Amino acid sequence: MGPDHPDTLTSRNNLANALHDLGELRQSAEFHQQNLTDRERVLGPDHPHTLNSRNNLAATLSELGEYQQAADLHRQNLTGYERILGPDHPDTLSSRNNLANARARLAEVGRRRWGQLPRRR
Repeated sequence: MGPDHPDTLTSRNNLANALHDLGELRQSAEFHQQNLTDRERVLGPDHPHTLNSRNNLAATLSELGEYQQAADLHRQNLTGYERILGPDHPDTLSSRNNLANARARLAEVGRRRWGQLPRRR
């Protein structure tokens, strides 16, 4: 079917998810990134499958501790869902929740770093 066929892209997404479940997060992120790039090119940036790929990559990056990248991807997804499905669609609400969680992780990391700084006397 070829590397750009929708079924091939779905298979790659499934492989990336399986690797994620096995704890192979770096390899999973690489497959999710490749899939996102290909789905954006083949299906467009706001296609539901593309939005799903972006969400999967963001979730994996978050687990790898790459919170800023994850938040940026979740922000892109939320914009896409709002544009395509509207502000009250369940997928939009889920995307908004994902962004809020990513921002909370960023804030937590910032608080930990701030708490580790030596205090002035």
